Amino acid sequence: MKKFLSLFAATLLFFAFSVHAQTIPIETKNNAIILHVNSDGYVSMVYFGKKLDDKNEYQLIPAAQNLDEGNLYSSAYTTAGTRNVLEPAIAVTQADGNKSLDLKFVNQSVTRLSDDVSQTSIHLKDPIYAVEVTLHYKVYAAEDVIEQWSEINNLEKKDITLNKYASANLYLQAKNFYLKQYHGEWAKEMRPEEEKLTHGIKTLDSKLGSRADLLQPPSFIVSIDKPANEDEGDVMIGNLEWSGNYRIDFEVDPTDNLRLIAGINNYASDYKLPSGAIFETPKLVYTLSHHGKGEASRNLQDWARKYQLIDGEGPRLTLLNNWESTFFSFDENKLAEILKDTKKLGVDLFLLDDGWFANKYPRNDDHAGLGDWQVNHAKLPNGVGNLVKEAEKNGVKFGIWVEPEMVNPKSELYENHPDWVVKQPKRGDYMMRNQLVLDLSNPKVQDFVFGVIDELFAKNPNLAYIKWDCNSVIYNAYSAYEKDQSNFYVDYVNGLYKVMDRMRQKYPKVPMMLCSGGGGRVDYGALHYFTEYWPSDNTEPRERVYIQWEYSYLYPALASSNHVTNWGKEPLKYRVDVAMMGKLGFDIVVGKLSPNDLLFSQQAVMNYKDFSEAIWHGNQYRLQSPWDNDVASIVYVDTLKSRAIVFNYLISQRFDAGSHSPVKLKGLDPAKQYAIKEINLYPGTKSGIKEGTFSGDFLMTIGINPEVHDDRASVVLSVEERK
Repeated sequence: MKKFLSLFAATLLFFAFSVHAQTIPIETKNNAIILHVNSDGYVSMVYFGKKLDDKNEYQLIPAAQNLDEGNLYSSAYTTAGTRNVLEPAIAVTQADGNKSLDLKFVNQSVTRLSDDVSQTSIHLKDPIYAVEVTLHYKVYAAEDVIEQWSEINNLEKKDITLNKYASANLYLQAKNFYLKQYHGEWAKEMRPEEEKLTHGIKTLDSKLGSRADLLQPPSFIVSIDKPANEDEGDVMIGNLEWSGNYRIDFEVDPTDNLRLIAGINNYASDYKLPSGAIFETPKLVYTLSHHGKGEASRNLQDWARKYQLIDGEGPRLTLLNNWESTFFSFDENKLAEILKDTKKLGVDLFLLDDGWFANKYPRNDDHAGLGDWQVNHAKLPNGVGNLVKEAEKNGVKFGIWVEPEMVNPKSELYENHPDWVVKQPKRGDYMMRNQLVLDLSNPKVQDFVFGVIDELFAKNPNLAYIKWDCNSVIYNAYSAYEKDQSNFYVDYVNGLYKVMDRMRQKYPKVPMMLCSGGGGRVDYGALHYFTEYWPSDNTEPRERVYIQWEYSYLYPALASSNHVTNWGKEPLKYRVDVAMMGKLGFDIVVGKLSPNDLLFSQQAVMNYKDFSEAIWHGNQYRLQSPWDNDVASIVYVDTLKSRAIVFNYLISQRFDAGSHSPVKLKGLDPAKQYAIKEINLYPGTKSGIKEGTFSGDFLMTIGINPEVHDDRASVVLSVEERK
């Protein structure tokens, strides 16, 4: 009987994994990924490039490719512990201690989600162990964008351990690959580096836990065959949608092709997966362009506005923030005056920043009060609600700053709930900005953090904006809640997303800025819940040109919160012009502006609102890079190609630096006629350009000189169709 059952089981196993070789195309508007299932049931990625006109020819690709024997290097999801000798996408310790996993094709399905969006799912299974993996490819066809992730299903009777669990495993074939990555620190975000990838593994990663993008964002640009420029070359741009520790491996294999493996960082995170549980990895979003980095970035921007950002196709609020006007030192009377300035300036909203809360340990500096979200009675005896009403009287909206994930040791929250804090029980505290991180793997802490937001809205239903900050990384990682500490880093981020998901279910459209001491949490995982992000605390305008330039490869302009501040020595006009390349805000003392400065700012706000549709929802074209030219130039063109706004900035301070030749525009209709005019002129000055009407063909072929030099360091041009 036992022999019969063994034979019967072997027969079922044979039929379950006896498959016919087949190709599986995954197509966008211009591109295709081709997966190949060989006769042994192994799935490999044999092509990623321009899609073919004749779909029947996809089946010819495997034979035409010079792939390794058994397709190990090009595996669609490389396993550990069996035949593979390269970097795995997944590694598992089975319940019996075995460290092998082998995944074979079971079936595939395609789900049509809309006219533009479809999802292909590839179901894989281990022949020996009851572990299944499903690879998901969500296609946004018109945008040439793909989101990819995996689900790992433990059908064993006991727990297994996931030692590595990548979201995506891509295989690119070419002669050479060039990686552009970013590094930085506080106030030094998005500094680019580009290099040719050589054999071995290049890894981008974070081990910071929270504020995980501080030193390096989970973003990359890969040029294929040769370094791509704005308008030429094959290039892939990607971003991991995860706000915690991440790891992205770029491995040039022995056959000179590129294996790209991206997902959660498995550092200190051997994840215990219970029997019957499914582990879903975060998504890797990417796009492929055959016309340079500019097109690739516009693909990603279009996708983000349409599918990822909250209200990405809607408007944005201009605002006045009190931070640099008052810092922690304010009261109701001082804020009431700033509220009047908000209306005078012409912006939509007043934002009250840090320092409005805590009583036993009042928030008068950054050493105390964080975690105690009661209104400070000494500063605001009539509460936040009185300020909301005062804003309404002045015809503006009201927003407020919070940092609900963090705590100062000098707080009632810390005294009452020390077990809610991420800290080693036997070691001393080590802090960033005098604060520690709350343990969001704990459901009680999740309830508390959600409650901070919920109570603000319960008491102030007309609250119109939230600035959500996060200023500390995780040191001395330990959770009093977690039974298995190796699950902490992953559960922490998932706990954060649970809070944000609850927040958006109850308050789906409220504008919220994602701030993290600057760019410490700028990724599409967190941005899925926000309308905008804070790129950097560095608001010096020349520095901001570089920072905003690089962010624009990954994120649309309407998501970038740009504030006019007193950083730097540049004149007000330069600072305002730079801040207009995104979502405009002010953080200055309006009452101390000269009459001309105030008049200029008011006119600039009106100009911004006039051209906001092109900036927020139009197409962005980089014309001259700040890295290579005296003058940086960028244009935003509306979707009808009827209006555009061109920003030009003097970057170099060398002798005779400036625009000595025309700047060629992009994105216009060559057959249309356009009137060129200089706007954002400072009161009492005249335009330095030769204004007139030109064809789109002329402006894109010959161009126009914005006449940027020492005395005209910032020049803004309007482009209007003439019919």
